[in-house]
Amino acid sequence: MMTLRGLAACLSLAFAGGCVLAPKFKEPHLEVVEVQMLRGDLLQQELRVRMLVQNPNNRELAVRSIQYQVQVAGEAFAHGESERDFKVPANGETQFDVSVTANAAAAVLRLLGSGRKLDAVEYQITGKVTLATGLMRSLSFDQKGQLKLR
Repeated sequence: MMTLRGLAACLSLAFAGGCVLAPKFKEPHLEVVEVQMLRGDLLQQELRVRMLVQNPNNRELAVRSIQYQVQVAGEAFAHGESERDFKVPANGETQFDVSVTANAAAAVLRLLGSGRKLDAVEYQITGKVTLATGLMRSLSFDQKGQLKLR
């Protein structure tokens, strides 16, 4: 579940990247609403994550897609994209689904093999938000951070 919170934080950063280019925009708030395991085994897991996004701005946010890749401890961990176009009304909220393909095994093995006591794990998320309207049609993002394990 912590991984999904981390994903929500990362997607929030993706939206924030778009806000830097439009100074009057406030950062939208994202949270995980539901997680559904579609299929999986030891090496690969496919999830559908339902997210809630709240738009504090007085302008609609029209998103065509979000594509992303996540690395944990330097290992490819997850990748995916939003499943459909969606709009977030001005001063409103909406829910959308994100398809997630994860490979937890490689990241877990690397972390366990480090021999260190782990209080936090470094992650990197890269990708692109494609907007349906406006002057900026796509916004790239590349964020690094740490997920606390305790």
